[in-house]
Amino acid sequence: MREFYVYNSGGVEETSFLAQKLASLLRGGEILFFKGPIGAGKTVMVKAIARHFGFKKEPASASFSLMKRYKNKYVTLYHADLFRLESGEMYNLGFEEMLEDEDGILLIEWPAAAEGFFSKDRLETEVVLKSGNDREIKFRACGKRSGALLDDLCKLIEKEKK
Repeated sequence: MREFYVYNSGGVEETSFLAQKLASLLRGGEILFFKGPIGAGKTVMVKAIARHFGFKKEPASASFSLMKRYKNKYVTLYHADLFRLESGEMYNLGFEEMLEDEDGILLIEWPAAAEGFFSKDRLETEVVLKSGNDREIKFRACGKRSGALLDDLCKLIEKEKK
């Protein structure tokens, strides 16, 4: 089981491609953390995942509402942007609903406030700015389920390279 993987992206298209490959492996119940500075590409990845599931309305930054729910006949996506939250503020904000939905997919930007709140089994993604439009996208699997997900993602990416 793979714990870490690094993907080098040359721009928005490659970052979206990677996120759509990841989305193709999601079955429900996954928790994905997106870390990185403002403008790195976290929301680009969230939008690509939503497009994969057929959502016409693209997720926007959820900074002002903290969480948005997108539901269609295939999946429920929960998109949270916790930029403004401190760890103690996670409770009593309705995030428990996300955790009770075993088929929902949780996409969490700026997850520092949520480190102890959400399941330990999650896939953490850190987008690192490089020169120009280049990005280094680092994945860290935290748990058995996310490790299997990362294994499958790596296989998909390697298959595309051939």
